[in-house]
Amino acid sequence: MVSPERVLEYGSIAPEGNDKVLVIEPSAQWPQQGSIHFDNVVFSYKPGATPVLKGLSFDIKIKEKIGIVGRTGAGKSSLTMALFRVNELESGRIMIDGTDISTMPLQSLRSRLSIIPQAPVLFKGPLRSYMDPFDEYTDAEIWEAFEKVEMKNQISALEGQLSHELSENGENLSVGERQMLCMARAMLTKSRVVVMDEATASIDHATEKKLQHMINHDFKEATVLTIAHRLATVVASDRIMVLNDGKVVEFDTPHNLAQKEGGVFYELAMEGGYLEQFQMK
Repeated sequence: MVSPERVLEYGSIAPEGNDKVLVIEPSAQWPQQGSIHFDNVVFSYKPGATPVLKGLSFDIKIKEKIGIVGRTGAGKSSLTMALFRVNELESGRIMIDGTDISTMPLQSLRSRLSIIPQAPVLFKGPLRSYMDPFDEYTDAEIWEAFEKVEMKNQISALEGQLSHELSENGENLSVGERQMLCMARAMLTKSRVVVMDEATASIDHATEKKLQHMINHDFKEATVLTIAHRLATVVASDRIMVLNDGKVVEFDTPHNLAQKEGGVFYELAMEGGYLEQFQMK
C-alpha cells in the first residue's frame, strides 16, 4: 500500500514503536508542509548490527524534489526504511515539519506518508478498499484520482469497477499498473511527503515519463524523494543527494554536481552517459 501498514516490502515485522519516548498522536493535518530533517541518524537492520546509515544529517525544504543516488549498498533504501521506522534508530532523530517521528504511533506516521515502491504489494480485496481503507473519500474523489493517473477508462472497463477484486499482491495487474494505483492513492490522500523508491527501475519508458510528469505537476505541493536506479530519473530534481557507505557525500543541484570533476556524482553520470545532459541543465 502507499501508506505501508504492511511495512512496505522492506523487512519482516515492524517494531511496535519506541518504548523509550512518549507516544503522542500528531494533529489531523500533520504534515502540512513536508520539511524533513535528519540529525546524525545511525540506523541498523537489527539492534547491535553494523550500521547501514552512519551519522546521516541533512535538511530538505518544503516542496523540494530531491533525487537520491549512489552505488549499490550506499544506503539509499535504508534511508527510506529509517523514514518509515521499519526499525528504530540506533541514535539521532528524524523530524518532519519539526516533529520527531519517533514520538508518534507507527500507524499514524505511515498513514501520513506515501511510497511508490519498485514492486508494490497490494492487499487482496476490492479496489475501493485499497484506495480508501478507512472509507474517508467519496467515489467521485476516487474517480478523480484515477483520472489524474490516466486510469479512469481502464478502471471503468473492469468488472465491478471500484468493487473489482484485486488478487493477492495485485498479481492481476502489471507492475506499472500497481505503481499507478499507488500514485492515485497518494493523490487522493494529498500526501505532503512522497517517496519513490527505485520506482522506475522495472517499468517501460512511457510509464516512467508519466511518473515524472506527475512528480513535477500533480505533486508540486509535496516534498518528493526519488531514489534513483537510473540517473535519468532525477534530471529534473531541485537537488540531488549522493550517498556512499551510509553517509551523505554530496548534496547540490544537478548542474553543480555535474561540474564537480572527480566527484561521486560526476563519475556516476559519466559512467551512465548522462554527464552532458546534467551539465546543460
